[in-house]
Amino acid sequence: MAKRAKRAKTETLALPVAGRVAIGAMAAAALGYGLLSRPASIQPTKKSTAHQVVALSVPAPVRTPTQVHVPVPVPAPISTPTPRIETPKAAVAPARLDRQVVDYVSHQTPGTVVIDTENTFLYLVLNDGQALRYGIGVGREGFTWSGEQTVARKTAWPDWRPPSEMISRQPYLPRFMAGGPGNPLGARAMYLGETEYRIHGTNKPDTIGKRVSSGCIRLTNDDVMDLYERVKIGAKVIVLPATSARRSSPGTPPDAAFQTPDQASPSQRS
Repeated sequence: MAKRAKRAKTETLALPVAGRVAIGAMAAAALGYGLLSRPASIQPTKKSTAHQVVALSVPAPVRTPTQVHVPVPVPAPISTPTPRIETPKAAVAPARLDRQVVDYVSHQTPGTVVIDTENTFLYLVLNDGQALRYGIGVGREGFTWSGEQTVARKTAWPDWRPPSEMISRQPYLPRFMAGGPGNPLGARAMYLGETEYRIHGTNKPDTIGKRVSSGCIRLTNDDVMDLYERVKIGAKVIVLPATSARRSSPGTPPDAAFQTPDQASPSQRS
């Protein structure tokens, strides 16, 4: 009886143990099946640690870019050319030589040119009582002349061909020079008859009012261009003699054209 009671007690204790083992096995199988059946794309959620939570809650410091001071190159000063200042006409010649309308009594036809060699004036007759007066340069001593001619032709920016007589006196002169600002005949020329004489401009305005030419009558380029537009081909040109050398006879009109015996004709001068 005692052995039977002991065996029954052992069996009674063994039954719960077997049940526990069976339950544990079933739980392990269920866990393994759950792990195998979970989608691979789902990752287990990691819990943020307190340190990570604090780090996310605090904004990250923004780094300010360091400013690098680069020296700005100073541009080199630009050299501005000095403006060219044209010398006023009054600075190279007296004001009396400026182009101007003056009282001038004459019986010549309007458009006639009267050249006062003595006083270095050229008059363009406007009417019975007025003329347009220009300052001029005239022939030097021994090269003055007087007489009456007509304007045979007119040329703008004329070429210069010194006559043989001039070249014989001044062999260094060029035989030909094309028209232009550097040409001694200047901007315009009006040729007088069949002579070598001309009324022309000059590239040396400081010679206006002086006796420096070989017999030609010169004006500033501004004045000769003005006269060029006013004077017509065929216009009469009267060259008065230098009255300081020889006076005209009584009764001679002040603008009459004549030639003194000791003066060569225009055709004999260069």
